[in-house]
Amino acid sequence: MIADNKTRDIHVVSDSTGDTASAVVRAALARFSQAPVTIHHSVFVRSEADLADTAARIAAAPGLVFHTLADPDDRAELERLAMHAGAQPIPVLEGHVAALARYLGQDPRAEAGLQHRVTDSYFERISALDFAMANDDGVEGARFLNADVILTGVSRTSKTPTCIYLAYRGIRAANLPLVPGRTPPPSFERAIENGVLAVGLVASPARLAQVRRQRLEALGDRAPGYAEPEQIRDEVSQSRLFFARHALPVIDVTRRSIEETAAEVQALLRAHREASPTGSSTP
Repeated sequence: MIADNKTRDIHVVSDSTGDTASAVVRAALARFSQAPVTIHHSVFVRSEADLADTAARIAAAPGLVFHTLADPDDRAELERLAMHAGAQPIPVLEGHVAALARYLGQDPRAEAGLQHRVTDSYFERISALDFAMANDDGVEGARFLNADVILTGVSRTSKTPTCIYLAYRGIRAANLPLVPGRTPPPSFERAIENGVLAVGLVASPARLAQVRRQRLEALGDRAPGYAEPEQIRDEVSQSRLFFARHALPVIDVTRRSIEETAAEVQALLRAHREASPTGSSTP
């Protein structure tokens, strides 16, 4: 175990956007508290010149090299250059791809960026993102009927970012804010009656007060009562009654990240669809 506080270097090398390798590195680093590292990104590495530039960056700061190069020749050359520079190359997907090749009985394609190709699923994600933005904060309430899921809750319960995160996965998520003194549009009731899943999001009053104060400070606003603990407690209490009245599943987002909340929504949506007459699947 390394006991000093010296900053270590990690290189992420990809022939595409680098999102896959970056996600793996971030997930792994989360297991190490206060790990002093500098992450260097080299993306769209697809030529000899790109490899040479990447090798120079690695030589200037040797460390671990996580890579997702699809071309076997480029991969071999990167690993040779990395080891020559005193760095350790780590093929992020090699073991997974090899296992799938054996299981499927197929040879993998050596093409860069296949997961980012413009396909029908890509356009579904774009359509879902457009849907999420068009339905932010309950805009165009009639479109609740066309949603895959409706997220509802009081202000600052992460409805909008969760809707957008779900949209990137092709899920048409609408947002219904619960505002004191405002009645939800009739289309919300109709959507539930027609089988659209609605999910209630809730957070602790203390957390909501903190987030709302930060929001007001950022906007330079002084909305009366918005960040007052007593009003927030009343809003949360009323929202829970609303969820119970409509028999909605509830997710407490107090200590959940957007990713965790979205994953729970997806699990609820899968169960909802499996229980529906059509039994359609969730992305």
